[in-house]
Amino acid sequence: MTAIPAGLSAGPPGFVRLAAHPVRWRLLRELGRSDRQVRELCALVGRPQSLVSYHLGRLRGDGLVSMRRSAADGRDAYYRLDLAHCAALLSAAGGALHPGLRPAPPPTPTAGARGARPRVLFLCTGNSARSQMAEALLEHRAGGAVEARSAGSRPKPLHPNAVRAMREHGIDIAGRRSKPIAELADQRFDHVVSLCDRVREVCPELLGRPAAIHWSIPDPARTGDTDAATYPAFQRTADELAVRITFLHALIADPEEATRS
Repeated sequence: MTAIPAGLSAGPPGFVRLAAHPVRWRLLRELGRSDRQVRELCALVGRPQSLVSYHLGRLRGDGLVSMRRSAADGRDAYYRLDLAHCAALLSAAGGALHPGLRPAPPPTPTAGARGARPRVLFLCTGNSARSQMAEALLEHRAGGAVEARSAGSRPKPLHPNAVRAMREHGIDIAGRRSKPIAELADQRFDHVVSLCDRVREVCPELLGRPAAIHWSIPDPARTGDTDAATYPAFQRTADELAVRITFLHALIADPEEATRS
């Protein structure tokens, strides 16, 4: 009898076993597109809350999913998928089966159905930090292949810590102005990303019904009384946005996503 190599006798990696459950796979798919509340996930996967909460608990236990209380209503919570962690686990799983199955770099976004660059609008309350940082990061990441804009429901001047944190990422946003959502309401976008729980609830319907994505990211300016005290939160926000933008860029580049938009 031929001996089975040790590396092949251990069975599939834990990530594969965990994600293979149909409900957990659906939850991962939905959270890969947008942060969601439990009731939204129940409606999307067509399962009762007790079952969805159980599977979310399994995913949280393995560090694939995390939970963050809503800034709009502390009784609510948003679940988010750690895409970077999933990418590392998927790469390891593919490589364990065959080196040629390691993920390839994502494609470059191409012109949409209207023959123009994909357009993305980032929204937060003040358009003073999170949405401005996201806009700049996507512009930098896409290298001109995607058109990014940002606005706020109640615009405030650009926060100096946002400028400082972006400089650490090699991007200068000094001089950019904050804009109200109404200023862009007559423009068409392919994707609208809300970064604030409050603005998600007041966002008006936009032309063309763009694909809606939500990232539940706390306002870094609310973490302290001085710019010096809040700066670490701005750094963390910039780092989180940089990771999310990398995966958003891949989502925009996906041909199936372009067809849905």
